Amino acid sequence: MRTKIFSPYWLPVWFFAGAILIGALLLHLDASHPGGPLSFVDSLFTATSAMCVTGLAVVDTGSYFSTFGLDVILVLIQLGGLGIMTFTTLIIHLLGRHVSLNDRIAVGQSLLHDPSFSLPRFLVRVVAWAFSFEALGALSLWLMDPVGFNPYSAVFHSISAFCNAGFSLYPDSLTQWAGHGGVNTVFIVLITAGGLGFYVLNELGTLAWTWLTDRRKRRALRISWHTEVVLKTSLTLVVAGTVVIFVAEGAAANAPENFLEHFWNALFQSVTCRTAGFNTVDIGGMTNVSLAFMMLLMLIGGSPGSCAGGIKTTTFRALMGFVWAEFRGWEQVRIGRFALDQRAMNKVVSLVTMTFILVGAGTMVLTSLESGDSSYLMARGEFIADMFETISAFATVGLSTGMTPLLDDFERVTLIVLMFVGRLGPIWLLSALQSWQTERRYKLPTSTLPFG
Repeated sequence: MRTKIFSPYWLPVWFFAGAILIGALLLHLDASHPGGPLSFVDSLFTATSAMCVTGLAVVDTGSYFSTFGLDVILVLIQLGGLGIMTFTTLIIHLLGRHVSLNDRIAVGQSLLHDPSFSLPRFLVRVVAWAFSFEALGALSLWLMDPVGFNPYSAVFHSISAFCNAGFSLYPDSLTQWAGHGGVNTVFIVLITAGGLGFYVLNELGTLAWTWLTDRRKRRALRISWHTEVVLKTSLTLVVAGTVVIFVAEGAAANAPENFLEHFWNALFQSVTCRTAGFNTVDIGGMTNVSLAFMMLLMLIGGSPGSCAGGIKTTTFRALMGFVWAEFRGWEQVRIGRFALDQRAMNKVVSLVTMTFILVGAGTMVLTSLESGDSSYLMARGEFIADMFETISAFATVGLSTGMTPLLDDFERVTLIVLMFVGRLGPIWLLSALQSWQTERRYKLPTSTLPFG
């Protein structure tokens, strides 16, 4: 039993839960919020939101917490973004201890979905990539606006952006920089880099270095199938989101001088709702069309092995490939130059099904309790607001129409569970639960049922 509890699949669960609990205790201290009280549920909510790189907040982060409290949140964001298991395995390696084959395979499946890789070298590159992007992002923000982004603020927002956390020191997030091309570009680059996945970043970096240093190998360079699917799917989603939000918010009807600002707003929201959680416009004031499409983008999220949540771009692409194959009558689900096997499609169906069950259950819980400011809910539409909040928590996005501070303790606990499950991933938790089960030694006879 002890071996099962501390199996590779369960270690991330205990590490995440332990880090969240320690973070909640530290945030509950008066030193973290000298200006006012903070209940333990609110401390736990904030710690979970930071560790799960979500960004939902029940209080104004920048004004309510002290520097110590902000440091705790920042450490949780960094740990959650890179993954507790990544840090733990790296520390074990640096101390000269051997990492077991099972742990090596588990980390490989989590980060790369490929168990055949050099763990020590890869983990060093993961940390190097993350810190490099965060340092360059902080420097860029400080140079562009030294007043709005002082050194601490620049570092905080850069880490929050790369880790796709969405925590901001400003009560209106980034709305004061709406239409600012430079600041928007820095955040878009950081969010995109953190959401592509460390495997993709590592491969692109290796290819770029080879192209610059070895002319003879330039013609033979080719990105992998995984990277190709991630890049194409991500680009398609960003473009589609930008167009839909741009049109839905009525930007085309505005004066020509506002065209560029509305374009930046649409592009930024298309990128950030894929699990980053920043906003340059008032989310509560957006149209239902925009919110509906943003919920779809939030559910999809980023890519495997990244700081982002959601079902991931590869899952969405596989699902679309399955629908297209059924429409065309193909036996195989084709994606580019390869086809997916049945085992992969079973994971896709399981993940999507569990996601809809969890999101549906969370939405029903929030809707049935009907807490908060009724006038606000009537103005926005209670069901839309509840579903948006639920998806934002599960997909670890952090965007809100404004109802997060209005939730009662039970509703906040519901979102805490959704954030925790969403960060680890339903498939991971399902695999952890299955690791406790014994496989049946018999099979039932097969049959069929009418469908459709």
